[in-house]
Amino acid sequence: MRKSFGTVLNCIDGRTQIPVINWIKENFNVEYVDLITEPGMDKIVSEGNPFYSSRLKDKINISVKAHKSKIIGLVGHYDCAANPVDAEVHYKQIEEATNLIKNWNFSVDTIVGLWVDEFWEVHVISLYKRI
Repeated sequence: MRKSFGTVLNCIDGRTQIPVINWIKENFNVEYVDLITEPGMDKIVSEGNPFYSSRLKDKINISVKAHKSKIIGLVGHYDCAANPVDAEVHYKQIEEATNLIKNWNFSVDTIVGLWVDEFWEVHVISLYKRI
């Protein structure tokens, strides 16, 4: 029996990992979550730098092809050392980043942009579902 996977692009900040993993598992009924981490991931993806985009696409591709991941999550969070901007800027970056990921055309059912607040609660900022 094949196990179900999701893929998450998250910050390296360890405070965000468990809340996000648990949220993805609970809300998308997956058993495992592949993590791709960079400091300030929401900023990195939203800027669309070709070098980072290429590396991230390669990593996502491994998760989608090898593990048949059907969801990609992108995370921004409170108190990010690598991206110390206010929440409104993070929200905009999360929206821009999830839109860019959508345009990378991976064969997934869902792309979700998430915000982790100061209480380490996870909130949906943007959501794209394949029709």
